[in-house]
Amino acid sequence: MRAEVIKAESGYKATFVRKFVQGQEEVWAMLTENPKLQQWFSELTIEDLRKGGNIKFNMGNGKYENMAILDYKEGQKLAFEWGEDHVHFELTPDHGGTRLELVETISKIVPHTAKDLAGWHVCLDVIEALLEGTEIAREEEWNKEYPEYQRLLESMSVSFE
Repeated sequence: MRAEVIKAESGYKATFVRKFVQGQEEVWAMLTENPKLQQWFSELTIEDLRKGGNIKFNMGNGKYENMAILDYKEGQKLAFEWGEDHVHFELTPDHGGTRLELVETISKIVPHTAKDLAGWHVCLDVIEALLEGTEIAREEEWNKEYPEYQRLLESMSVSFE
């Protein structure tokens, strides 16, 4: 399911919702345990898992970006800086499984925004595949989703800054 992108008071809000048959503990581990996290987002490393803690983003060019953890509640919430924006994961029980909501607050839409949204979309697909013991063709999926997110943003009459 694609994200819903809406205009917010300040900027935009992209909301992804996924439902998993697995329990909250298992889904939470995918978000917070480095060996599992790095299976779906290899550039991220959690260095200090707490509010005020830190996540490191490997830029791939020998440089790293430190992202502060803005909100944290064990097993339920993880929010962190994402460049000038924020990413917020929240898990809730859902009929014996888990509902995951990922919200990215976007201060301004730029040409790269559709790439980020397609990236989060595919990351959530990869989490689902990993939990189910299957695999997906990440690059192929991203190539399919990226133009869809471009169209979505264009349909909102967004002017790129």
